[in-house]
Amino acid sequence: MFIGPKGAQLRRANFTRTWSKAVAAANLSGFHFHDLRHTGNTFASQSGATLRELMNRMGHSTTRAALIYQHTAMERDRAIADALGKLAEEALTKQDPERSGT
Repeated sequence: MFIGPKGAQLRRANFTRTWSKAVAAANLSGFHFHDLRHTGNTFASQSGATLRELMNRMGHSTTRAALIYQHTAMERDRAIADALGKLAEEALTKQDPERSGT
């Protein structure tokens, strides 16, 4: 994403200066490079990536870090509950009126 003046990979010492210039040019403040990683993995989680897929993307061997990016999945609870309610309603509509139970 960022290269040095001669086209080579930036060294850590030079990266901070280049990153700061890019953030300033974009009129952003308080924006850190790690925010890109967080955003990318949050979007991957929202797109349906499994815990294992998130772990592979991030290079983690435990689920602990990958779970951080699943926080937005909690926002889907309402949609999931609505979909489950719809399925239950459809099942009840199809149920034989002579039988009790499901």
